[in-house]
Amino acid sequence: MIAIRRRGLNILFLLLLGASSCLAHQPPRPGLPLRLIRDIPLPGRITRFDYESYDPRTGLLFISHLGDSAVLVFNTRTQTLRGVIHGVSRVHGVLAVPQLGRVYASATGQNEIDVIDERTLKITARIPGGVYPDGMAYDPRLGLLFVSDEAGGTDTVIDTRTNRRIATIPLGGQAGNTQYDPVTGRMFVDVQTRNRLKALDPRTLRIAASYPLPGCRHDHGLYIDAPARLAFVACDGNARLLTFDLNRHRVLAIHRLGRDPDVLSFDVPRQRLYVASESGVITAFALRHRALRLLGRAHLAYEAHSVAVDGRGRVYFPLQNLRGKPVLRVMRPVKP
Repeated sequence: MIAIRRRGLNILFLLLLGASSCLAHQPPRPGLPLRLIRDIPLPGRITRFDYESYDPRTGLLFISHLGDSAVLVFNTRTQTLRGVIHGVSRVHGVLAVPQLGRVYASATGQNEIDVIDERTLKITARIPGGVYPDGMAYDPRLGLLFVSDEAGGTDTVIDTRTNRRIATIPLGGQAGNTQYDPVTGRMFVDVQTRNRLKALDPRTLRIAASYPLPGCRHDHGLYIDAPARLAFVACDGNARLLTFDLNRHRVLAIHRLGRDPDVLSFDVPRQRLYVASESGVITAFALRHRALRLLGRAHLAYEAHSVAVDGRGRVYFPLQNLRGKPVLRVMRPVKP
């Protein structure tokens, strides 16, 4: 009996030794290729932020403060707060359209789209936006705004010349993010409860194509890299990022992300993709020859699920609670 026990202990010891050796030889998880510039205090309560949108023409960054029903306007050139637009009920999506000098905000609390004059920072119109308006994309050729109606399972189409809703396109499932492809002139939308990417024709206002996304559960985040003919799809159901070929309409690669990925932002000059997540984990990639390479992954802060990049490559994360205050974390890229 004693010999059996000793042999059992020896086997257990060898197993533990082997496990520790495997862990020791695993490469350490890299940190983020970003360096902190400053944390800038923001007005308002310690409540949830959501999308951001940068206007390269004016250098203004628009930040939706969902929990405060407000849109914050930050001047990236002077690194100061320009103003606050109140009364945008439960604002989720925000989209600056430089061609029009306007900003569109999805006021989900009232199920409408609020139109903001970028010069005066005043709300000039309110348009029906569906059941639960969220992300938005603009078609500059036809002057149409497409709005992801998440719970309604549709894309709402608004004519920006008249500020009127002209169509509602059924998607057959919940709408994730919507993005415009200037090469084909189509809108692409995540249908997150079907794990599919659908292409919408802005001229016919119908679904033109539907593509499966194998390896993805609940595709929500979306970014279109038109020059590379790629779509990057963030799947919040299984924390994966898919690289989707827009020419051959198939998945090229799958990468791991932080839990519950949400917003994507792409630094065009540096060819860096940032993916933020509800878990506060940020993942950074480099794009080379139509393939992504992991640069780093790390936990940044509580609920750091929104990210935007300005014209100088500076990266912005609105944080709802940093030592009891909301702040805008500004970082700059460094070599990994």
